[in-house]
Amino acid sequence: MEAVWDHGPSSIREIQESFPAKSRPAYTTVQTTVGRLEAKKALGRVKKIGGAHIYNALVSRANAQGRLIDEFLALFGGRTQPIMARFVETGNLTLEDVRRVEEHLRDLAAQNEKKGGR
Repeated sequence: MEAVWDHGPSSIREIQESFPAKSRPAYTTVQTTVGRLEAKKALGRVKKIGGAHIYNALVSRANAQGRLIDEFLALFGGRTQPIMARFVETGNLTLEDVRRVEEHLRDLAAQNEKKGGR
């Protein structure tokens, strides 16, 4: 999905070649994955050039990330605290990340106040 989100409509070969050479999966592995993503309506065929189908994302990166995060949170009963604690323990949550989240929360609160004041 990252290859198609980053580069736009792509063939299976182009998707395969977007991986670093040292860790590049086999063409058939990419083909199988693309087929599964197509079955899940995440990718769709947009045209055919010669014998190659060209695929494009049917879901945005933000939408896919949102769904994945919601499903992940459901594993924890919707509680974010255990996840955030793990991020802190592993060093994956920085002070800058916290500042950005605080800023985002302030922006959301301001937007909610404007909606309520109409």
